[in-house]
Amino acid sequence: MLLSEQCYKKIDRELAKYPADQRQSAVMAALAHAQVETGWLPPEVLQDVADYIGMPAIAVQEVATFYNMYNTKPVGKHKITVCTNLPCQLSGGDRAGKRLQEMLGIGYRETTADGKFTLIEGECMGACGDAPVMIVNNHRMCSFMTDEKIDALVEELNK
Repeated sequence: MLLSEQCYKKIDRELAKYPADQRQSAVMAALAHAQVETGWLPPEVLQDVADYIGMPAIAVQEVATFYNMYNTKPVGKHKITVCTNLPCQLSGGDRAGKRLQEMLGIGYRETTADGKFTLIEGECMGACGDAPVMIVNNHRMCSFMTDEKIDALVEELNK
């Protein structure tokens, strides 16, 4: 077992939400808990989650690689996902992404040399009216991201 006892207890709570023959329904939540603990999902953690839930490892890997909220490669301390869907693009998403790339000195799917930031392109985040939208570390949504708000966000995360 690669995860902490506390993490397995969290996964157990997720598993309890589903009938015994539908344990695979908890895979997304299980991966999220594992990622919070480990920072990313290396192959051995994917295998461990698969074994614990009782589903094929390839099925767990398919979930982990389909959704961009799961990190199957190491990421920086702060992962910033910029919505690049059309509504955000038309409302400043492209400008916001370029601003971050210039500030951080990296492109999409790259991590700064100091390991602080990873920049990711994201699909619709369900907040088109708040565009441009970003999500920090999969948990914090930032809306209406002007240059000033982007500057303040990076400054805050740099502390």
